[in-house]
Amino acid sequence: MADDPHCILVVDDELSMRELLEFMLEKKGYAVLSAASGKEALSIINKETYDLLLCDIRLGDMTGLDVLKASKKKYPHVTAIMISAFATTETAVEAMNQGAFDYVPKPFKNEELLQTIANALERKTLEKEKQIIEDAIKQSLHFGKIVGNSPRMLHIFDMIRQVAKTKTSVLITGESGTGKELIAKAIHEQSDRNDKPFVTINCGGIPETLLESEFFGHRKGAFTGATTDKQGLMEIAHSGTLFLDEVGELNVNMQVKLLRAVQERVFRPVGGTKDISVDIRIISATNKKLEDEVIAGNFREDLFYRLNVIEIKLPPLRERKNDLLPLAQHFLEKYSRELGKQVTKFSSYAIDLLKKYDFPGNIRELENLIERSVALSNTNILLPDSLAMSVHKKRWIEGVRNRRFDLDEVVNGVALDEILAEIERAYIEKAMACANNNKNKAAELLGISLRSFRYRFDKINPN
Repeated sequence: MADDPHCILVVDDELSMRELLEFMLEKKGYAVLSAASGKEALSIINKETYDLLLCDIRLGDMTGLDVLKASKKKYPHVTAIMISAFATTETAVEAMNQGAFDYVPKPFKNEELLQTIANALERKTLEKEKQIIEDAIKQSLHFGKIVGNSPRMLHIFDMIRQVAKTKTSVLITGESGTGKELIAKAIHEQSDRNDKPFVTINCGGIPETLLESEFFGHRKGAFTGATTDKQGLMEIAHSGTLFLDEVGELNVNMQVKLLRAVQERVFRPVGGTKDISVDIRIISATNKKLEDEVIAGNFREDLFYRLNVIEIKLPPLRERKNDLLPLAQHFLEKYSRELGKQVTKFSSYAIDLLKKYDFPGNIRELENLIERSVALSNTNILLPDSLAMSVHKKRWIEGVRNRRFDLDEVVNGVALDEILAEIERAYIEKAMACANNNKNKAAELLGISLRSFRYRFDKINPN
């Protein structure tokens, strides 16, 4: 048993039964509190803490259901198992309605009762873990459209607040898919320019021959096809924010022309004769290391320093694992709404898959994965088969499914409970997928009773 064993409160007015239960439970390593009457049980409930109530239905001074009510009122999350030699359907239903985990008739087999207790405590542990996940999701911060509560993201949120009120140029760096444009928009929205234009220029997505015209605009007749005057994006962004996305893709010739505009906030349209002045906040982003590009001669040093007055470095998703589940839940809710689905949560096995994947495409890959998975899902719980993971993840799934055959691992020691739990989870969720979420059919596919299937399903997907 663990260093801090589970404590069980035993309530039974028969001395022999009470002593049997005490001996049996203590032998298994549980800590035991015992009461010979309902009154004594209520006294213990008000003074002590425990993890499970094991209570007889018929007591001399009150019913076990009264004890159950008192226990649930004092400790709502403590699980309970009721036992009785006078089991009826009515009392069983009432006990379950009042929050009992199970109802065990006397006489019982010791091993079966111990297994029921172990199952109840395991369910309690799973519910506690689920609550921790839900609390983490509830406590996650939404800064604009940015979701995160990891220390690195909280630091970035602070930086956004600090720089937003200034006119200082900001360079946002990070791998593709980390959310650089969201950070740029958050800075704009927190600034006093938030009611003014936010204009994005994709520096890597515009043909070189059109770059200057896109940035600065052109006058009629400046080149073939210029049949009218056209405003450049810099002019359109006047009084607002200009976001230079993937600025590291600009060719050196365009960098020279951009430098003057960045320095002086002045530019001249293609074919024009007069300069135009603008009041703009410039935010840039790149997935390249611009310092290395400067050293290699691919990026002008003077432009680099003009753009990189304040740098915000976005971490890849693999370095902010605390944000993974809140982000996944955020996208699950978003695409469930957009696609008209009722997918409300992830199965525990699906969560395991997400946690063990590095997401080289970062948040963009996670969002695309969840959108695709919601679209493919036929259940209200997102199952592993709906997660269209990469080939690497498929290999990992196969590895989990085949672990039970790798008997050579036993020599070095294995976590058998974890292996069996993974296998059980995989089969149950596969059966649910094959049965279109019909539990009766899934139980038939697995060759077990519906009651057994419900217990196993609830164990891996606690409500």
